[in-house]
Amino acid sequence: MIDTYRHKGMRKRLVETIRARNIIHDERILDAIEKIPRHCFLDSSFVEYAYQDKPFPIGKDQTISQPTTVAIQTQLLEIKKYDRILEVGTGSGYQASVLYEMGARVFSIERFKSLSVSAAKILRSLGYTGIKLFHGDGYKGLPGYAPFHKIIVTAGAPYLPEELLKQLKIGGMLVIPIGESGTQIMKRYTKVSDTEIVEEEFGDFSFVPMLKNKQE
Repeated sequence: MIDTYRHKGMRKRLVETIRARNIIHDERILDAIEKIPRHCFLDSSFVEYAYQDKPFPIGKDQTISQPTTVAIQTQLLEIKKYDRILEVGTGSGYQASVLYEMGARVFSIERFKSLSVSAAKILRSLGYTGIKLFHGDGYKGLPGYAPFHKIIVTAGAPYLPEELLKQLKIGGMLVIPIGESGTQIMKRYTKVSDTEIVEEEFGDFSFVPMLKNKQE
């Protein structure tokens, strides 16, 4: 899909909208959002709306998150260059591309094979060939590639998956919306030691539910 000057102008206005909320202070995130052509991650019928600060459906009852939500979750991760990051819920691949633009080494898992395949095509077409995608159960994470500096979950989990905590480095952070379907609380868990976890809360959000087992 072509990225035109018009699309770039729409992205610039989107970034200005997010900046005006005064909640994102990491300019690297805004730079990434301004650079990445979000319309390429959506069905062509949504191209005219791609740069509204809203979530949109991507199939399989999943969504591409609202850009402000993407920015907030990314900021909570406190990303450093070369961080190994596990993303649970590849979806369209948009969040993974933001992490990658910030210099992270991204490992992303998706339970729906069709979404994983679609994301792979989109990311490859945009040149994001370093993002590693996997089809699997997000509750199980990727133990073969652990430990990770950071973990981000892009679906609402009813509880904190212990297996994900195990795959986090000491000093690492896990950002995840916790709660039943409808409204969740954004939480950040910092792994101080193998026995000590610090929990923080960052307000209410609404995500699709995090489900177990992989699907086609």
